[in-house]
Amino acid sequence: MIASRYKIFGGLILCGFVVLGFQLVQLQVLNRAASEAIAAGNAVRAIRVLPARGAIVDRNGAHLVTNVPMYSITLEPRRYDKANTPLLAELLGVSDSVVTAKLRSATRWNAYRPSLAFADIDFSTFSRVMENLFLLPGVSEQISQKRRYVGQSRASHALGYLREVNRAELKILTAENEEAKYRQGDYIGKTGIEREYERQLRGIPGTEKKVINIHGLTVKAYNGGLEDELPALTPTIHLAMDDGVQAMAESLFVNKRGALVALNVHTGGIIAMVSAPDFALSTFTQPMKDSTWRYLTSGRDKPLYNRATMNLMPPGSTWKPFMALLALSEGYVNLEGDDSTVLCRGYHPIGRGRRYRCLGAHGEQNVTEALQNSCNTFFFEMGARMDVTQFKRYAGMFGFGALTPSDIREVTAGLIPDSAYFNRSQPDWTVGTQMNLGIGQGAMGVTPLQLVRYTAAIANGGRLPTPHLVTHWQVAASDSATYQSLASQFKQVDVPQEYLEIVRMGMRNVMERGSGRASQIRGIATGGKTGTAQAPGDMEDHSVFVMFAPYDAPEIAIAVQCENTGQGAYCAAPIASLIVERYLTGQGPAYPDVRWNRALRAVSQEPAN
Repeated sequence: MIASRYKIFGGLILCGFVVLGFQLVQLQVLNRAASEAIAAGNAVRAIRVLPARGAIVDRNGAHLVTNVPMYSITLEPRRYDKANTPLLAELLGVSDSVVTAKLRSATRWNAYRPSLAFADIDFSTFSRVMENLFLLPGVSEQISQKRRYVGQSRASHALGYLREVNRAELKILTAENEEAKYRQGDYIGKTGIEREYERQLRGIPGTEKKVINIHGLTVKAYNGGLEDELPALTPTIHLAMDDGVQAMAESLFVNKRGALVALNVHTGGIIAMVSAPDFALSTFTQPMKDSTWRYLTSGRDKPLYNRATMNLMPPGSTWKPFMALLALSEGYVNLEGDDSTVLCRGYHPIGRGRRYRCLGAHGEQNVTEALQNSCNTFFFEMGARMDVTQFKRYAGMFGFGALTPSDIREVTAGLIPDSAYFNRSQPDWTVGTQMNLGIGQGAMGVTPLQLVRYTAAIANGGRLPTPHLVTHWQVAASDSATYQSLASQFKQVDVPQEYLEIVRMGMRNVMERGSGRASQIRGIATGGKTGTAQAPGDMEDHSVFVMFAPYDAPEIAIAVQCENTGQGAYCAAPIASLIVERYLTGQGPAYPDVRWNRALRAVSQEPAN
């Protein structure tokens, strides 16, 4: 009886050892890979490593944007002990409720993954937390970068700013750009170059594997770092912009509202782009007060609004070169014979006893004389003779009334009316309505970006360029560069060269003997056209000006809008002239110059009470 019991007991023990042995074989041999993965998950942490965001330089290689370290704290809700909230709050110098709110937010994002909780803290605070990290499971560090702006200029609207990615963006970006793997707390370009070239500037993150202890502290690199994946190097973005020219342009817009765009007429590269008032991009690299955000987004000056690419206003007399090309091309006026001139008595009759006023009684005017004298009567007559459908078609050839192709997303199409538009909006419209279009007034709106593009096409022989900020990007100086395809994109305007030359001659006369003569550059022949755009109500009119230079071999075109500063000759023209001279000569004028007084004295006027 006892012997049989020993046998049964021995058999049970033997069976137990067999089962244990089988489990050992299964764990260590059959399922070794899975077991190692589980063990590694308990002892090894994969840490995402973001590459340094790409730098941005101007056309001369001068740095505009670089990076500096940013120290942050993350929370992993699954591992975080709420009993440690008072300690963490004390170390960070915040209240317990702030830590609790951050933990709640991190839990909503992902309870099993570290989430950015306290971004861009000072180094001394960061060090205090690091010294006590062994007491704070679920708390870890993150060292990344933030933008540093080192150029002479601010270039706010060209460069753009970064903000933390939101949930909707995160969902889209993760699906579209899987290799980038954006997470809560990451920053993303919101405007300007930072937005348009986000993929190049951000690069592809890498991964470091670290062995951690039971307190969650890093002990050493896993497997000697052999399994780490390095982040991809990011390229440096090269601009067509000239930092010195941009800085000077910004200085001339102090206390003004308005915009400026300067282009290379042969490439379409944007040399300078100002929208005033602007803002300091460094505002977005630090905690922002609610009052600051309200001013930026909803203040009267609308500093975030890109006036250079979105501000719509009538072009005024800067439209007259376009009307001259339309009139010559469609035969509304000829170069010779009876139909080559229009008699200006100081007005143009319209209807019974009504008159549209001119700037003076100019007598018989041909095309070049009408441009030189900015004769309203001549261009009222061209407006009366034109077909409004043809007007819209020609405007479209020069890029008006359509979104401008560019590497700037914040653009507006503008308004160029035709008969269908007037039939809808003004059913009782008359010939007087379209006459007003002849001098760049009435129901039309263009942007400075569109004006400078059209001016460049006049200057370079009818090749309408595609404006762009970026010329190329390059990872290292020894690597081949990737060039911006927009630089080679031109559209030929269907206007005879003979007529373009006639218009260029008229614009040269404007600068030598017309309303632009006070803004002529000493020693450099130029072509330009002043304009005054009517403002609504009893506000001061807007000053508008377009220009190209040098006349015989154009390199640069520029368009300027000054809001509520009066005639084009008293704000926009001197600003444009000074900027063109700075670009062509490398310095401002070294002689006493009335342009400085006209440019600096003109300020945007408040509406009358």
